[in-house]
Amino acid sequence: MKTAIVTDSTSYIPKQVRETFDIHMIPLSVVIKGESYREEIDITVKDFYDEVRYGDKLPTTTQPPIGEFEALFTELAKDFDAIISVHLSSGISGTYQGAVAAGNLIAGAKVYAYDSELSCMAQGFYAIKAAKMAKEGKSPQEILPVLDEMKENMRAYFMVDNLTHLQRGGRLSSAQAMIGSLLSIKPLLHFQDKVIVPFEKIRTRKKALKRIVDLLDEDVKKGKNLQATIIHANRLDEALEWKVELAKQYPQVEFNISYFGPVIGTHLGEGSMGLCWTIK
Repeated sequence: MKTAIVTDSTSYIPKQVRETFDIHMIPLSVVIKGESYREEIDITVKDFYDEVRYGDKLPTTTQPPIGEFEALFTELAKDFDAIISVHLSSGISGTYQGAVAAGNLIAGAKVYAYDSELSCMAQGFYAIKAAKMAKEGKSPQEILPVLDEMKENMRAYFMVDNLTHLQRGGRLSSAQAMIGSLLSIKPLLHFQDKVIVPFEKIRTRKKALKRIVDLLDEDVKKGKNLQATIIHANRLDEALEWKVELAKQYPQVEFNISYFGPVIGTHLGEGSMGLCWTIK
């Protein structure tokens, strides 16, 4: 059986990695000053953060039209028997539901939409693992249980540097944003029941990052064979420094670096940092 792997742009898998593992990508979009830009295609991460930093209005985000899914699935069905389509959490976007609906419209291949229940490179872990197994000739019935096992061991924590974006996006009241900023609170967030919720409120950026490392340390001490990715919002130098520190502290863990692109960056804001990990 030949199985194709699809993901959406919010997995932020580098293009060269997608090409290496034959992962097909469907983009979400950001709308800036009335113009729609497909992330990973029409707008660079740097240009996006420049626009957000200097713009007077927060961009909005849109999910892919069902027609785009249908067109991609129809094309893939010419060469593949099955399609596994991995997407960001259904709790924060209708993208997963769009893949489900489009899968019911096509013939020639069975579509298995997979709800990652989170986003960013944590979502990317699933797509890459599925693609590696598909290259080995594994069927969806063999691949999907492995993804579920990864999900049981998936951890992802994000530190928001500036509360303004959460407030402007309607996820935080103006009063909370003002008080939080005055107190230099750095909310630590995670996904719970498919939505982004506060995990802890921490006073400083340094302490917030240390708290994330403490959480990683708990899983490392359990003897799990882990892979981890540092995720940054236009803070590459800081991410590289953090990677050096973490790799030295945990040589048994495989560390990589990814980023918060335009769609997720719209809600988290520049300067956000995160760390996600799961079993290899």
